[in-house]
Amino acid sequence: MKNRIVAGLLTLSMILGGTAAIPAVNIYAAEKNTVSLVKSNTGNPVLGFDDKGEILYGGDPSALVDGDTVYIYVGHDASSGDSYQMPDWRCYSTKDLKNFKYEGTILSMTDIKWADSSSAWAGQVMKYKDKYYFYYCAESTAGGEGKCIGVAVSDSPTGPFTDIGKPLVLDSQTKASPSWGDIDPTAWVETVDGVEHRYVAWGNTNYNIAELNEDMISIADRNNDGKITAVTSSERAAGKDGDILEAKITGMTGSDGFTEAPWIYRRQDSDGNYYGKYYLFYAMNWRERMAYAVTDDLLAESYKYEGTLMEPTATSNTNHMAVIDFKGKTYFIHHNGSLPWGSGFRRVIAIQEMSFNEDGSINYIEETSTGINGKTSTIKDSSGNPIAHRKFTNSLEDGKYPYKDVPVSVDADAEENDALWQIVAGKADPDNDAYVSIESYNKAGLYLQVDSDKGVTMGQDYQKASSDGFTADSKRMTFKTLKGFDSSVKDGVTFESVRYPGYYLTVKDGSLSVTNDPEDSAATFSVSTGLEDSAVEKEVSGITVRKTAKIYRTGSELKTDDIRITVRYGNGSVKILRKGFSVDSSAVDMSKAGSYDLKVNYSDDSGNNFSGKITVKVVGK
Repeated sequence: MKNRIVAGLLTLSMILGGTAAIPAVNIYAAEKNTVSLVKSNTGNPVLGFDDKGEILYGGDPSALVDGDTVYIYVGHDASSGDSYQMPDWRCYSTKDLKNFKYEGTILSMTDIKWADSSSAWAGQVMKYKDKYYFYYCAESTAGGEGKCIGVAVSDSPTGPFTDIGKPLVLDSQTKASPSWGDIDPTAWVETVDGVEHRYVAWGNTNYNIAELNEDMISIADRNNDGKITAVTSSERAAGKDGDILEAKITGMTGSDGFTEAPWIYRRQDSDGNYYGKYYLFYAMNWRERMAYAVTDDLLAESYKYEGTLMEPTATSNTNHMAVIDFKGKTYFIHHNGSLPWGSGFRRVIAIQEMSFNEDGSINYIEETSTGINGKTSTIKDSSGNPIAHRKFTNSLEDGKYPYKDVPVSVDADAEENDALWQIVAGKADPDNDAYVSIESYNKAGLYLQVDSDKGVTMGQDYQKASSDGFTADSKRMTFKTLKGFDSSVKDGVTFESVRYPGYYLTVKDGSLSVTNDPEDSAATFSVSTGLEDSAVEKEVSGITVRKTAKIYRTGSELKTDDIRITVRYGNGSVKILRKGFSVDSSAVDMSKAGSYDLKVNYSDDSGNNFSGKITVKVVGK
C-alpha cells in the first residue's frame, strides 16, 4: 500500500501542475521501490537496424557462410503502405549469430539498367572461385517481361555488386504465369563423382531449375541445340528435353501447393562432405507456411513432399527462409513483421535452430520471440498460476490480421508454450531499466497490452510510429516494474501501466486488468527467467507430452502420429518435437473400454532419458 500512496502523491503533484509540496524524498522512495527484471535483449528479431541504429525493415533473407563469418542479405522494405517498395539490398555479418554488424547496401535498383527502381525482391549470394555471385529477381522495364532473374558479381561478400547488364532468365523464356513467376532464386554448387555441378533454381507457382555454365552468369545449353529453352513438367513427362526444367512436388494433399521462396540445401558430415538427399525448402499456400520436399537428383522431374515446418507467422503474410550449417548446428533463417509498425511489407529477420531425425526428416519449427539466444520467462500470480494467452493457430485468412486483442488470463491448465514470455526493454523508453514490455514466446511480435477499458489483452505493435519514434501502442505495451505489494511473495513484482500511471496489473477470478486500488496479493507476481550461458543451458529440465486425439471407440485404431512433446532446457529455451521419441502403446487395449496410459520416452543428445504419459480413453460403440 505504501508504494501506491507514493505513486498517488506523485500523480496528484503532476495533476496540480507541480504546486503541491511533495518533498524529494517521495520521488526517491518511488524510484527505490522499482525493481529491475532480467531482460532478453538477444532474441528475435536479430536484424532490423541501419548504421545509425535506426529501424530498417528488410525481408526475404539469404545467408552465406564464408569461413568464420555468416553474411545475411535482405531486400530493403521502404514501403509506407501495403505494397512492396524495395529500392536495394542490404547486408549484415556475424561471427556468432548473436552480435551482428551492419555492412550496408550491396546493390541498388538504380544500378540495374534493365529493371525498375523499387523491386529488390529475394536473392542469394554464392561464393565460387573467390568471387561472389548475387542471384536476384527484379521487375523488367521491357514490356511484357514481368519479373526476371538477374545476377551481379563482386570480389567481396559485402559488395558492391556489379550487375552483368541483362537478365539471366527472362520471363518470356519460361512463359511464366503469373507474371511474377520468375522470382526468388536459390543457387547450389557441388562436385559429385569428380564432376562439378552448378545450379540456379527459382519460381512462384511453378518451380524451375537450370544448370549454370562455369562463368556462373549464363545458363548451360544442356541439350546443345544452340539456344536456351524451357520445358514444363508435362512436356518433360512426354520426353521433351530443355535447359530450364520445371519440376513438380508430389505427395501434397488437398489445396497444398508450391508457392515461392525455394532454397536448396544438403546435409554435411563433420568433414564438410555432403551426404543424403537434397532438401528443397519453400513457401506453401497463403498465408504462407514453410514446407520441404526431398530428391536424390536436383534435375529430377519431381520432388517428394515431406511436410510442413512452420505455420504462417503471427505478423507477416509471407515468409522466406535460408538454411545454413554453422559451427556444427543447422539454422533456419526467416522473416516476420515483428518490429514496430511491421507487416508483410515491412519485415525483419529471425533465426531458429533446426534439427533432424535419424531418418532425415525435420522436426517442426515453432516461430519464437527468443530464437537461439533469448530467454523465456514465466509470470505467475500469488497462487502460482501462470499468465497465458488463449491457444490459437495463426489464421490463413488475411482478414484476421493484425492480431489486436488476443485474450489473456491466468490459467493453471494452459499449455506450457502459451504461458512463456520474453521480457524485453520497455517500448515507451528502452533506456529506463524499470520499464519492460512482455512479448509472447510462441506468437512472436505480440505483446501484453492495456486496453482503453483497462482490460489486458495481447496484440501486435502495428501502428505507424509518430515523430517521436514511438507508436500509438508503445505506452500501453509498457509496464513499470515495482517491488511486489504483497511482501509475503519472495521477490514479488508488481507491474504498473505506463499508459495509465497508478493502475497496476491485477488478477481477479482468473481475468487480467489494470486497477488503481488492487488487493496486494492480486497485484503481485513472481517472475522466473531462464539463465543464459549457464552450466544448465542445454540440460533437459523436463518434457510435456500432448496428443490431439485422446478418445477412441472400441475396435478402432490407435494413432500416435499426432503426439508432440515440448522439451524445456535449463536456460528456458524450448524445442517442439513431433518425431525422435518412442511411444509404448502396449498397455492400451483398443478392444475394451477404459482409460489407459500411453507412455512416451525421449532421450536427449547427452543420453539422458525422460518419460511422460498421456491418458487415452476407449469408449463403447
